[in-house]
Amino acid sequence: MKKWILIVSALLIVILGGAVIFVLLMTKTPAPEKTVVVDSVAVVLPAENKAAQKELAKARTAMTKLLPTGPYIVINTHTNKIDLRTEDSVLFEATCSTGHGGIFIDSTTGRKWVFNTPDGVFKINSKIKQPWWRKPDWAFLEEDEKIPKNEAERYDPQMMGDFAMGFGDGYFIHGTIYERLLGISVTHGCVRVGSDDLKVLYDKVKIGTYVYIF
Repeated sequence: MKKWILIVSALLIVILGGAVIFVLLMTKTPAPEKTVVVDSVAVVLPAENKAAQKELAKARTAMTKLLPTGPYIVINTHTNKIDLRTEDSVLFEATCSTGHGGIFIDSTTGRKWVFNTPDGVFKINSKIKQPWWRKPDWAFLEEDEKIPKNEAERYDPQMMGDFAMGFGDGYFIHGTIYERLLGISVTHGCVRVGSDDLKVLYDKVKIGTYVYIF
């Protein structure tokens, strides 16, 4: 009798042990995701090989879309220089003015504005001759003036010069009546260029031209 008990006990131990091993194998923690850098862009790759290859292909496609196919603009906010260039040559270079980085807070409402020229990749989305500047609220508050109720009082036909090229979110490359300040970071975010240089850029740049700002 004891012999059978020992045999049954041994069989139960083997069966239970096998079941435990099977469960552990089936619930094995998957390999952690890996982060790789593709053309300077960090991409999190799934552990599974096919999924990882798919993510790599998507990342490379996204990077390709950021590469210009023709001349593009580079704006250096540290040196206040604007270039029109290709991958291997500078077609035109000029001095500009970019955002001064200051902060303005409306003491009455608490609204805050930060006057930086944005970093990043953009595209020229508009070209305007003889642009009129629509003065935002901060332009009045900075001068201790009341914000006008009459919309017509906001428009200034001289401040932006003869040409303007928009690159999104209300930012423009445009002329200035303060050409003596070119080369200095004094703007509220837009990029100011002297009238002669601006005319050259305006004539050469097309809608869709990439703008790289750093």
